[in-house]
Amino acid sequence: MNYRSSFRKMVYRTDNWTINIKPIFWKEIKAIFGNSFPYDKKYIKMRNFYRIYLLVYLLLFAAHISFGNSSSKENNMEIKVGDTIPDIVLLNQNGELFNLKPETAGKNVVLYFYPKDDSPGCTKQACSFRDQFEDFTDANAVVIGISGQSVESHKEFAEKHRLTFTLLSDEDNKIRKKFGVPTNFLGLLPGRVTYVINKENTVVYIFNSQTNISGHISESLKILKEQKK
Repeated sequence: MNYRSSFRKMVYRTDNWTINIKPIFWKEIKAIFGNSFPYDKKYIKMRNFYRIYLLVYLLLFAAHISFGNSSSKENNMEIKVGDTIPDIVLLNQNGELFNLKPETAGKNVVLYFYPKDDSPGCTKQACSFRDQFEDFTDANAVVIGISGQSVESHKEFAEKHRLTFTLLSDEDNKIRKKFGVPTNFLGLLPGRVTYVINKENTVVYIFNSQTNISGHISESLKILKEQKK
């Protein structure tokens, strides 16, 4: 409030404190985004500070909207804990039609939606699932990744990083939309969400985080171990 008070007094050329409660903003806005007093160094310094302040505020606000609270995002998803998953029939990285339910019958499934092949975060996530593949096998679980890239992109990604599990190509985002996987960064980036599904095709856990890559692996294994008890 002190910075804004000083700026308003500078813009309206007054020392009267009542300027802070007057509902007039147009001149103030023009002073922030324009150059109302080009020869006033104090004004220019304050104006530039305000521009940076507003930019940081907008970035933080965007981050809050994009990342938010994972539990609140889960409440907005179409598929929730306790729901039966819909049918998933897509092409895998080898161009073969993969029907999830019959292909994984009698097993738990760790189904994870990721933004893009070979991006830093997605590579780290895929390689972590690969490195702990035996742990998931011991938990009677199948790992499956889904994103919107082509079969060719998935094949290149899987071969480059020697992935040991199935990648499904959801080019029209049909399955992503069925699950209601949220987007991040004001809708610009596909969300990163992992679903742990039991042998009855029921969702038992959802982990939603764009940035906590390791959590997708560790939390999934934790839940699978609890399911075995």
